[in-house]
Amino acid sequence: MSVAALLAAVSVPVAVGTPAGAATPGGAAALAGAVTPAGAAARPAWALKATGTDARFRGLAAVGRTTAWLAGSAGTVLRTTDGGRSWRNVSPPGAAAEGLEFRDVEAFDGRRAVVLAIGEGEASRVLRTEDGGATWTEAFRNTDARAFYDCMAFFDHRNGLAMSDPVDGKFRILSTADGGRSWRVLPDAGMPEALPGEAGFAASGQCLVTAGPRDAWLATGGGATGRVLHSADRGRTWRAATTTVPAGEGAKGVFGLAFRDRGYGAARGLAVGGDYRKDRTSPLAASVTADGGRSWSAAPVPPAAYRSGVAWLPYGAYGAYRSAGPQGKDTALAVGPTGTDITYDAGRTWQPLDAGSFDTVDCAGPGACWAAGEKGRAARLE
Repeated sequence: MSVAALLAAVSVPVAVGTPAGAATPGGAAALAGAVTPAGAAARPAWALKATGTDARFRGLAAVGRTTAWLAGSAGTVLRTTDGGRSWRNVSPPGAAAEGLEFRDVEAFDGRRAVVLAIGEGEASRVLRTEDGGATWTEAFRNTDARAFYDCMAFFDHRNGLAMSDPVDGKFRILSTADGGRSWRVLPDAGMPEALPGEAGFAASGQCLVTAGPRDAWLATGGGATGRVLHSADRGRTWRAATTTVPAGEGAKGVFGLAFRDRGYGAARGLAVGGDYRKDRTSPLAASVTADGGRSWSAAPVPPAAYRSGVAWLPYGAYGAYRSAGPQGKDTALAVGPTGTDITYDAGRTWQPLDAGSFDTVDCAGPGACWAAGEKGRAARLE
């Protein structure tokens, strides 16, 4: 069973209810005892937004402060255009009946989005909408029983990639050049050999990420080491680097990535992960890079537990962020089932921010950071 299949096995689809129309007031406050950088304003906190469903949302696309998309279990896709006060159920017809598990969504605006369903063989699919989810078109259906697609990412409104667990010893890459309307498998000549047992984690939609017009990174686990592979040519050739996040078992490795400052030689990156099993500890749950992923070092003070999602905060988005770090560009969030952590120094030290459960996090601009997870949980950072 692949790493992604293990995650699928522990995420049981649940019934979908009618989306609620009102947001849940407030939200969990920051944990006491954490230190905010000198001169910083009050720390940000999650404000929960009622979704009216118990689906688990591992797919999240933040479009802006008012618009976001969620994709999750039982074929569920939700969209808000009013900051989470109400959510419209825009799930593709038949997705729940077929048991589709959506684990990633990439949205270009409030009307155009692409969702990825995971699973072995034909369970892995890509669907696309151009009318806010009123109608959906199937753009890709995997017909290779050996493939299991985990994550998807776009460079711009036209060019994007999706990744599968290794087939014939190498990770498989899908490519689109028309906004997700059509996809093709790229040649694997430029892909390094996968390690024994190595695969991706379909946990947060962040095992494949992009920065700039050509750079992409994919995260791995299950092998002897947790690795990050980088491509500077939109997925045609890749170079692998070892991180400090422990692997060696099917439930351990790098789960989520975030990069900024495009360009392989300069891009700063964050890798989070650990062991997703509840009875296991994750003492080295984060790794950092300052050279685009060529080399990785352990976070001296990592999150205290497994984390599946990570995102840089947009510059100037929140008072605490504007005042923190060189030019205020070093703040990021990491989320997982046991809480949210924040860093003000580009991932070197992390401190608890919130104890609520989330699987994924995404930021689209000032005031537009969202998180989502189990039991229909969704929130916006305030």
